[in-house]
Amino acid sequence: MRGEFGPDCKNDLKRCPWVDLSKPLYVEYHDREWGVPVHDDRLWFEFLALESVQAGLSWYTVLRKRENYREALAGFDPEAIAGLDDRRIGRLLQNPGLIRNRAKMNAIVSNARCFLEIRQEFGSFDAYIWRFVGGRPIVHEIRSAGDYPVTSPESDALSADLRARGFRFVGSTICYAHMQATGLINDHSMDCFRRSEILAAYPG
Repeated sequence: MRGEFGPDCKNDLKRCPWVDLSKPLYVEYHDREWGVPVHDDRLWFEFLALESVQAGLSWYTVLRKRENYREALAGFDPEAIAGLDDRRIGRLLQNPGLIRNRAKMNAIVSNARCFLEIRQEFGSFDAYIWRFVGGRPIVHEIRSAGDYPVTSPESDALSADLRARGFRFVGSTICYAHMQATGLINDHSMDCFRRSEILAAYPG
C-alpha cells in the first residue's frame, strides 16, 4: 500500500457499497488502487498471486497479509518465485504471516512459471491480458450491491486461456475479481467518487 491511511481518504465521500468504512485498509485500497488500470507486469503478477490466495477467503484477510507476502516473495518478482523449490516452499509454509496452504503456495510458484512463458510469447503480460477487453476498460453501470456480476464473457475467456496455459486457481469468478481490481473492468458504482476520477484518466 502507498503510505498509511490518513485524512486524504475522507469517510464522508460516497464509495462503492462493498467498502467497509470501519476498516481503514479497505478504504485505502478502494480509494487508491481498486479499478485503476494496471500496466506494470510485476503488479499484474502481484494481483494474480493475491487473487489465487484469496480463493475461499475474504479479500480483507488477504489485504492484511499483503505486506507479508511482498517481503516473503521478493516483492512478487515472478522470476524469483519461479525458481523456488520444494524446500523453500516448505519454509514459506512455516511463516505465520502468510496463508499456510500448500496448494495455494504451489500455485503461486507454478503460476509464476506460466507468467514468464506468457511474457516471453507476448513481450509482456500487460500486452497479453489487455487483449481480453480490446485494449480499453469495460465500464459497467453499477447502482447497487446486487448489480455486481461475478463472472462475464471476458472473465470466462481469460479463465479458459489461463487454464490452458497451466495456471491454477484462475476460475472465472477469480478472474472477474482480478479484472475489477486491475481496471480491465471499471465496476465503481455510479455514485462512487472514484468512478468519475478513473473515467477521466482512463476512459472506457
